[in-house]
Amino acid sequence: MTSEYRHIPVLLTECIDALDLPDHPVFVDATLGFAGHSFEAAKQLGAGGLLIGIDQDEVALTEAAAKLESIPAGDRPELALLRGNFGDLDELLASCEIPGIDAILFDLGVSSVQIDTQSRGFSFKENGPLDMRMDPGKQTLTAEEIVNTYNAADLTRIIRSYSDEKWASRIADFIVKARADAPITESGQLVDVIKAAIPASARRAGGHPAKRTFQALRIEVNSELTVLRRGLDAAVRWLNPGGIIAVISYHSLEDRIVKDMFADFANRCTCPPDIPVCVCGKQPVLDLITRKPLLPSAEEIERNPRSRSAKLRVARKR
Repeated sequence: MTSEYRHIPVLLTECIDALDLPDHPVFVDATLGFAGHSFEAAKQLGAGGLLIGIDQDEVALTEAAAKLESIPAGDRPELALLRGNFGDLDELLASCEIPGIDAILFDLGVSSVQIDTQSRGFSFKENGPLDMRMDPGKQTLTAEEIVNTYNAADLTRIIRSYSDEKWASRIADFIVKARADAPITESGQLVDVIKAAIPASARRAGGHPAKRTFQALRIEVNSELTVLRRGLDAAVRWLNPGGIIAVISYHSLEDRIVKDMFADFANRCTCPPDIPVCVCGKQPVLDLITRKPLLPSAEEIERNPRSRSAKLRVARKR
């Protein structure tokens, strides 16, 4: 595998331990990537298991297949690698003709290859076309279209809502002003506009000044938060009793959705708090395994700085 396609799985040991795969032989990696997690999962599953891997990226699926098939046939689970988005989990799992699943992992980070490939437009460090689509073959909305057609109010809303950027309004105004002279078509142009919008004193701390705006645009392009809610809801429905769901998130918006949805599934009762006995009949669906998220160790962060913001939450189906 070339360096372009290298990927370091985050919280690998913690994920594999939490998924308890020898006792949960039908495993879904909803964000397969280059099979960093699934390679270890496959060895745990063994020949009696089924590993279903899902990814939107055709290159990732090809690389993942080669990696997984390098495991000797006698030690390798059955593989079903599917191209698609975990927001369409119902359709994807239905195509496998299985009654349910025993464990599922979501790693919500953008893969290193997507960030580092200039032509994808995700990176604020390398100049490239303002694209940011996870699946260019199926998606039409790009970051370039958003930047050049959304009005200042809508730009402010998505930048503030999806990144907690305190300078959202000023960045939106600067974008509108800059595009009046010429369309903003490349990531480098947008970075320059963002840098101009944020006062120099505010740029000295908090990492790259464009980081939060680029995150917000990526979320908007790919409807990431809507897709996440839909995927989690489907995953819980497909889990067999005793099945495990594990989710790695990388920013507060994702983590809040995971935390809240897990809490909702664990506390289904809608009775008023002053009623001593439940009368609504809504039973809990999940038991929380992690009350607080698991975080990467200092050693892991040193090895892989991109793991710094990772949080792992795990729950079990009743």
